Order: sequence, then C-alpha cells, then structure tokens
Amino acid sequence: MMKTPVQSPAPAETGADDLQTARAVARGVCRLLSELGQASLTEFTLRTGRRVDVIGLAGDGRITVIEIKSSLADFRADRKWPDYLEFCDRFYFAVPEGFPQKVLPADHGLMVADAYGAAVLRPSAELTALAGARRRSLILRFAQTAAGRLQGLNDPGFGSG
Repeated sequence: MMKTPVQSPAPAETGADDLQTARAVARGVCRLLSELGQASLTEFTLRTGRRVDVIGLAGDGRITVIEIKSSLADFRADRKWPDYLEFCDRFYFAVPEGFPQKVLPADHGLMVADAYGAAVLRPSAELTALAGARRRSLILRFAQTAAGRLQGLNDPGFGSG
C-alpha cells in the first residue's frame, strides 16, 4: 500500500489547511519518537503558559521539544519557539515535505514528517543541560498530563462538571 505524503499548503493558506497539516506532522513525529523509545505528548503546556507542539521523554529523562511549522506563513507568524529552548535537552523543527527548509535556523534539529512517520534530516545539538529541579518538574508535569489524558479517555465524563 502506497503512502501519500502530506503536502505543504501554499504560503497564503492558513487556518484549516495548516491545522490539518500540523496534526499530520505531529502524528508522524510521535510515531518516530516512539520508534526511538521516547514517550510523547502533543500540545504540552509549560509552567510559563507556553504550549509546545510535541514533547518527548526518553527513558534516561532527556527531554526533546519539537516545534511544528506547517507552512512558511506559520513560520513567519510564530516567533515563540526560542522560549522553549530552556525547557529541553534537544530541540527540533518538524515540517511537511515541500516546506522551504532553508528559512529554518540551521543551529537546531530538523525533521520532515507526514501522518505516517518522520525522518531526522539534521540532528539537534545538545542544549545547555537542564537544572535538576526543572527536569524533575517537567517529568512530573509530563506524567500528570499523560495520566490525566488517559483518565479522560477511560472515563470521559468524570471531572468535567
């Protein structure tokens, strides 16, 4: 069965097309992280209130943040990604096939993804080591978020009142 890659929308397109592309890229990134032995969450909120697109947690406690850019317009409009660097050991941009990769900063990792998987085109450099307290806080927040989401799937109406 042939897999159809997700195409990047034209730069002028926004809204539903960007959202659909971002969801497909996130799915592929999460599949890759799983293959690499990392648990992952999408739309993970940091203590600062900023929300990362995908966060990965490795068995050794290392944290990877992936910023999804669904189109050139998305990249040009959203400049919050530098705020995420102090919350991870590795940082990647993930983009759909056809994205103009040359506009992305070359000093961070790069993945290309579609709904079926992802490939690392450029590995992330190791960022400044997280302080122990910050790492512990992130890991606990990751666990609580994952458990809460699982509880919501197992008991959809509980606690929503």
